[in-house]
Amino acid sequence: MRKTVLITGASRGIGRQCALDLSFDYDVIINYNNSEKEAKELLGLLKANGSNSIMIKADVSDRRQVDDMVEKIISYYGRIDALINNAGIARQELFCDVKSEDLKRMTDINLGGTFNCTQAVLKEMINKKCGKIINMSSVWGITGASCEVVYSATKAAIIGFTKALAKEVSLSGITVNAVAPGVIDTDMCKFDEETLEGIREEIPLGRIGDTKDVSGVVKFLLSEAASYITGQVINVSGGFVV
Repeated sequence: MRKTVLITGASRGIGRQCALDLSFDYDVIINYNNSEKEAKELLGLLKANGSNSIMIKADVSDRRQVDDMVEKIISYYGRIDALINNAGIARQELFCDVKSEDLKRMTDINLGGTFNCTQAVLKEMINKKCGKIINMSSVWGITGASCEVVYSATKAAIIGFTKALAKEVSLSGITVNAVAPGVIDTDMCKFDEETLEGIREEIPLGRIGDTKDVSGVVKFLLSEAASYITGQVINVSGGFVV
């Protein structure tokens, strides 16, 4: 029987690549909120790869929507074997210009979404005494980034969340790890070419990261080869942060 994996924010970027790479071995559940067109396109690709996939619209910051989503998944598949908390938003601005509503929105989605989805799936995983959870952090959660104070704070919180939860659920056979991407070529990488060239010069491997660089690590963490790894933060930044 194929295992199931729920990927939040799966319609674009890193989430989309994870869905594509995992679809050969997993039944992938595509979570999306606003990008319905992209989610439908992805669904067709996953089915072509042999994945019995479905797509579910849900705002991860809304606990009621998350609970409804998890209920639908369990009703359809009977279980959730893995969760990738990928949904998130970023915003670049001076800290003094950050509005309280911006703080709340980013915290609700980045950290609150991780909390909501993890808590919603954990009961089923604990009952089965197995499961894998991967949380998407960022190298800015490790080092902090100028003009991204709130984003850095939410991603740092996800690291603490990962380490603490890994200790709490380990006896239930559940592993919890985080991936911390560096500068990756996605919609969030909104820089002009001059800025990108400057970033490339700072990266020891000499290039901007590809979504496959991140999805490869995610796939490894979901594999049996990583069964003895938990509570870890894997830095995927080409040496940008060491």
